[in-house]
Amino acid sequence: MDRRKFIKNSALASSLFFVPNFVKAFETVASERLGYKRLVIVQLAGGNDGLNTIIPHNNDLYYNARPRLAISKDLIKLTDDLGFHPSLNPLRPLFDNGELSIINNVGYPNPVRSHFRSMDIWQTASGSDEYLQSGWIGRYLDQYGKQPYNAMEMDEQLSLAMKGEHLNGIATNDYKVLYNTAKDPYFKNVINHYNDAHLSEHNLGYLYQTMIEAKSSANYIFENTKVKPSHKIYPQNKFAKQLKNVAQFINSGLDTKVFYTSFSGFDTHANQINKQARLLTHYSESVSAFVQDLKQNDTFKDTLILTFSEFGRRVKQNAANGTDHGSANNVFVIGKNLKTAGFYNKLASLSDLDANGDLKYSIDFRSVYATILSQWMEVSAEGIIPNQQKLLDFI
Repeated sequence: MDRRKFIKNSALASSLFFVPNFVKAFETVASERLGYKRLVIVQLAGGNDGLNTIIPHNNDLYYNARPRLAISKDLIKLTDDLGFHPSLNPLRPLFDNGELSIINNVGYPNPVRSHFRSMDIWQTASGSDEYLQSGWIGRYLDQYGKQPYNAMEMDEQLSLAMKGEHLNGIATNDYKVLYNTAKDPYFKNVINHYNDAHLSEHNLGYLYQTMIEAKSSANYIFENTKVKPSHKIYPQNKFAKQLKNVAQFINSGLDTKVFYTSFSGFDTHANQINKQARLLTHYSESVSAFVQDLKQNDTFKDTLILTFSEFGRRVKQNAANGTDHGSANNVFVIGKNLKTAGFYNKLASLSDLDANGDLKYSIDFRSVYATILSQWMEVSAEGIIPNQQKLLDFI
C-alpha cells in the first residue's frame, strides 16, 4: 500500500470509532458473531426415576402407587402440582431465576427398556426400529466441525453419540495424561512411520489419521487450558471433577462447541430412596458449582446444559423398594436466555398409563435435539437428526 492510500485508510478507520452507531454495531457483531455458543450434555446413566425427581405432590395416584417410595417429607414445592426432590435444593436458585426449563414426558414411540439399546437410541437420535452407526453429535461434527476437540467427552472412552461418519470427538478425563501420552516415544515413533500412501489405505489410513488428530488435539487442549485454570471449589465426586474440567476448558476459551459428561448409578431396582437421594445430591451440587464457576467467568451466558437419562422408571414401585425400567422421563435444560423457564409442559396423566404401567410420552427427544441445534447452535438439524422434527419453544 502506498503512503497516500495508507493515510486515507487510517483516517477512515480512525473516524469510524467516533461514530456512536458504528461502535454500537461493532459491539453487537463482536458479541453475537465473533463468539460461539457451547452445549454441555449430562447423561444420567441407568435410567433416573423422573417421577421421584419431579414430584406430583398433589396427586393421590402417585402416593398410592408408591406407598414406600413416594417423597412427601422435605420436598420442594415449585407449583401447586409439582415439586423437586429434596436433594435438588441447590438447583432452586436456577429455577427461581428463570435459568432452568423442565420438559416432562420426553421419550419416543415404541420405547425400548434395555439400557444399552435405549442409550443407543438417545445417542444416535434413531427410531426404536433403526440402527445407526453414528451419533448425533458426531454427525454435527461431520457437518460443522474441523477438529476432534470441537466436541469433547470427559471419559476414557468415546460414546456412540460422539462418533461421526468422517470425524469423531475426543475423549479424555485428564487432559494432562492425554498430553503426556501423545508425547510418549512409542506413540511418536508410530506416527513418524506414516506416509501419504498409508493415509489412502482404508484401515491403516484411518488409524494414522486418528492418531495424528489425537496428538494435535492433545497439544491444543494442554497449551490452551493453562491459560485459565479453575479455582472454584467443587464437591468431591467424579461427576463434579468432570464438570470442573469442562468449566476450565470453557473459561480458557477452547474452540469446543460440545462437551459430553456422564454420571452413572441410576438403575434403582432396589432400595431406591437413599441411593437416589445421594445421586441427586451429587448431581445438583456439582451442577450448581459448575454454573457458579461459569457465571464468575462470564461464560454462562454462552453455555446451555442439557440433562437426560435413557428412560424413566415404572410408576408403580416394585417389591424390592425400588422401581423397574420405564419409558418417558423429564429433561432439564439450564441456560441464561431461556424462552420458557420453569415447567415447559404438564406431567403426563397418572390415570392414563401405557400398557406397561409407564407414563406416556408427549415430546419426542429428537425435537429437543433439533431445537438445540437450530435455536442454540444456530445450524440446520437436517442430516443430523433423522426425519424432520417439530421445534419446541424453550430457547
